[in-house]
Amino acid sequence: MNTITSAITAVGAYVPDFVLSNKVLETMVDTNDEWITTRTGIKERRILKGDKLGTSFLAIKAAQNLIEKSGLDPKEIDMVIVATATPDMPVAATAVYVATQIGAVNAFAYDLQAACSSFLYGMSTASAYIQSGRYKKVLLIGADKMSSIIDYTDRATCIIFGDGAGAVLFEPNTEGLGLQDEFLRSDGIGREYLKIDAGGSILPASKETVENSQHYVFQDGKTVFKYAVTGMADVSSIIMERNNLTKDSVDWLIAHQANRRIIDATASRMELDESKVLINIEKYGNTTSATLPLLLNDFESKFKKGDNLIFAAFGGGFTWGSIYLKWAY
Repeated sequence: MNTITSAITAVGAYVPDFVLSNKVLETMVDTNDEWITTRTGIKERRILKGDKLGTSFLAIKAAQNLIEKSGLDPKEIDMVIVATATPDMPVAATAVYVATQIGAVNAFAYDLQAACSSFLYGMSTASAYIQSGRYKKVLLIGADKMSSIIDYTDRATCIIFGDGAGAVLFEPNTEGLGLQDEFLRSDGIGREYLKIDAGGSILPASKETVENSQHYVFQDGKTVFKYAVTGMADVSSIIMERNNLTKDSVDWLIAHQANRRIIDATASRMELDESKVLINIEKYGNTTSATLPLLLNDFESKFKKGDNLIFAAFGGGFTWGSIYLKWAY
């Protein structure tokens, strides 16, 4: 009997129409296009506009795009995971609503939250369910409406984040393709450096927390940058060493799109040629849980069956890790 691995068999994505460019941000906060581009690599980001449109809207659109492209019957989906840091609301999982809205009536669903590493952790989770042999089709969606938690008077954060969603389908594979190895990490030391103070069980929402702007993302940029550069580079190097991969045998680096300098540092540590480093941060900014699947969707035509992909991400908490996957189609 062949060993079952878990492979990505379809991808989809969605980004909102509204473009927030660096030029527009210059009119909102004390910043400029050159400063943003030099330090982050970002030129513009997409923002979801419209009343009562949340992360679920983005996730549904991305899932529908995957379903349309692949011809998937939603009734065949066994499970839906929404990786997100911005669920529609507390308690009621966004994934449950998404599954219902896309017609995945035979699936169970839940959310997964690990900040910018959410989708990477979701890949591990989805693959484990597939490899167990119990489920055949797991839909993993990375979606975030970061504009809902960003203070657009704070130039430290408003220049970085955008809204978007990407989706992938995991299915069993008996050819040795799909997820090969993972090295996932976390460290609670990061709790104070990238966070939202209010709205949780420690500091519930109140008139005072709203007045004090405590429901927006706070980031100690220098500290997060330092840990992210080291963390993403370390785990990517380790996953290569564990699997006897060289700069020549790695076909593509799928890195979390948080900062161009972090991506470049990771690629340098791996000694990869820049042609193998996939980047779309200039178009979308940091879409948190959506960066990895958006890369897969944007560059899907470049991948060939059997290609070696290295995924890497770093998020608040801290959470980080790397995954080695062989492309299946």
